[in-house]
Amino acid sequence: MAIMRYIVLQSGQEVSFVEMPASHAYQLSALNLRLHKEIDKLTASHVPVLPYAIAECADVELHDNSVPIHSGLDYVNRLERDFASIEEKSYPLISLLTEIRALQAQLEQWYEEEYDL
Repeated sequence: MAIMRYIVLQSGQEVSFVEMPASHAYQLSALNLRLHKEIDKLTASHVPVLPYAIAECADVELHDNSVPIHSGLDYVNRLERDFASIEEKSYPLISLLTEIRALQAQLEQWYEEEYDL
């Protein structure tokens, strides 16, 4: 059985969780920090709202069913779609997309190997 970790995300007052393979959780946290560092440099009119990664934990027991837990691959796929839709003219968005897509490919491979077992 795979060991999972949870990245706690906050956007305004909303909190959500992303379930990630333990081997890849840090990468999502680091990617989130990098995207936040660079997002203010984007000049496009439509830039996605990016939640902040505020914590990482080994286990989650929710008492409020309204708080979502997203699959890591689903979250990264949505992140890739959101950033790919940005019509940026000034900032080299390709470097951010490359980082997102690298994690996306790693997760796809991880899930494929995990579910083939």
